[in-house]
Amino acid sequence: MKVLEAAEAYARAELGGDSGGHDWWHVHRVRNLAVELAREEDADRFLTELAALLHDIGDFKLSGSLTAGEEAARRFCTEQGLSAEDTDHVAGIVADLSYKGAGVPDAPLSLEGRCVRDADRLDAMGAIGIGRAFAYGGLHRRAMWDPEEAPRLHATETEYRSAKGSTIAHFHEKLLLLKGRMSTDAGARRAEHRHGVLVAFVNEFMAEWDGEDGRG
Repeated sequence: MKVLEAAEAYARAELGGDSGGHDWWHVHRVRNLAVELAREEDADRFLTELAALLHDIGDFKLSGSLTAGEEAARRFCTEQGLSAEDTDHVAGIVADLSYKGAGVPDAPLSLEGRCVRDADRLDAMGAIGIGRAFAYGGLHRRAMWDPEEAPRLHATETEYRSAKGSTIAHFHEKLLLLKGRMSTDAGARRAEHRHGVLVAFVNEFMAEWDGEDGRG
């Protein structure tokens, strides 16, 4: 419990001031979801919860580094006295968790890692996912939607990381694809409803954009 309490304090301190959808409360939601998925999937709950608490510290979106997250997780686990095996396990989850583009296969993860990844992706779906997407887009000065710039299904991680398209384009480039990239049965069941919320929102957004909503 002391390790998890320390991880929570670490995440709060590192991410508490974020306003782009990757704040402490995102981590809190992912932690709760991941633990529930781990319970349903019979995964190790301690390692799942710890990886969920550490998953966004040093993330590329916040640090600009592809290795800072794994390094931070490894350093934390070592300082907390975890075994080399558990440290490698948690750091490996953090290293390979992220979505890297529509055309890039997901990295293989342990069952615990798949629970964390599905929980993280579920938080990018549904009503909260919509709110987070626009918070991130606003923070980075991205247009809500640019009909002259088509969404791109990025073939490489480099293409995806360098993309600066509109927020609605991001729905097509990532969010609407997540239902098909769940890797646990428990995550897939939850994704069905949240995906429907995304689809309904995008349909309504486009109808309003074109002035076709509310026609008698």
